[in-house]
Amino acid sequence: MKNLAVARRYAKALLLIGKEDGLAEQYREELDGFAGLIAGHKSLEQAVCNPLYDTADRKKVLETLLEKADLSGLMKSFLLLLFDKGRIGFVESINDFYQKLADDLKGIARASLVSATELSSETVEKIRDSLSKMTGKDVKLEVEQDPSLIGGIVTKIGDLVLDGSIKTQLLNMRESLKRGESV
Repeated sequence: MKNLAVARRYAKALLLIGKEDGLAEQYREELDGFAGLIAGHKSLEQAVCNPLYDTADRKKVLETLLEKADLSGLMKSFLLLLFDKGRIGFVESINDFYQKLADDLKGIARASLVSATELSSETVEKIRDSLSKMTGKDVKLEVEQDPSLIGGIVTKIGDLVLDGSIKTQLLNMRESLKRGESV
């Protein structure tokens, strides 16, 4: 839990700087690119983040990487600060929080839609529009399939879960029958 609090704190700090200098979106792209690079290359992640390696050597690897990367001076300083504070291993979590905070800043909400079968693009668009009206934000919808739902859909937006799946309805019916309630 502490790691998430640390990641949130650094993400918020970077976003505040981005809001102040008007480069929040640029920082989003840069941080996402760097976090993706580290996550995509486990040997690179080990060379930069693994505390079993010499700190000076790890910092040299990071500095070389930052020299070659097309990043703003502020982002390079931010990543070096993370390294110096022993937080470079949290860069993926920091990026996740930053992406969410930057979305909020732009009035974008992320939602997931899970259905038992493939939905038409028209249906997905109608659901996205309904969620946009409900939240007052532009909604980015991530669509997945899960045949175990039997039918219906499950939508998650923030902490709100709208579960209209047949699987859940059957489970609720079973619980009602166990308690002796009429269905």
